[in-house]
Amino acid sequence: MSAPAVKSRVSVADYVAFAQRQERGRYELIGGEIVAMAPERAEHVRAKSLIWRAFADSIAKCGLPCEAFVDGLAVVIDAETAYEPDVVVNCGAPVARDSLVAPAPVVVVEVISPSSQNMDKTIKLSGYFMLASLTHYLVVDLAGRTLYHYKREDDGLIRVRFIKDGNIDLVPPGLKLDIGAFFL
Repeated sequence: MSAPAVKSRVSVADYVAFAQRQERGRYELIGGEIVAMAPERAEHVRAKSLIWRAFADSIAKCGLPCEAFVDGLAVVIDAETAYEPDVVVNCGAPVARDSLVAPAPVVVVEVISPSSQNMDKTIKLSGYFMLASLTHYLVVDLAGRTLYHYKREDDGLIRVRFIKDGNIDLVPPGLKLDIGAFFL
């Protein structure tokens, strides 16, 4: 009787090389495994665009040394995990033109879908907050028209607020956003 095959784990460097070779589809690296992301419905794609626009406009208005990205850039959690959030705000030095990674994410946004909501509110929540640069994690529930705002406080504790309307101040980096702009 032969021993079962052992599945090798993939490093972030190998994942980035893999991602560069892909022509279609989106992937994440979760615990050393490359995982294909589910196709997105039009509502999800529209919401990501609206959220990105709200961030890009606020960054420009405030003159901050930050940039908002929709899709594409990975957020590296550890040596075997890299997520691709729906929107990421990276602050500090500009991201290199050929980079596939956000080096200093301050805000990460996930728009939940039926297939992702459990992971977005548990595994990704704890993973993103492993990053010293991350202050805000926003989970957008389109069906409930609710924003879940997880914020790392100065004492290191993570506080959560549920927001249905109005404005949200994200300090740092110093952004003010109208939540209504996130929803169709």
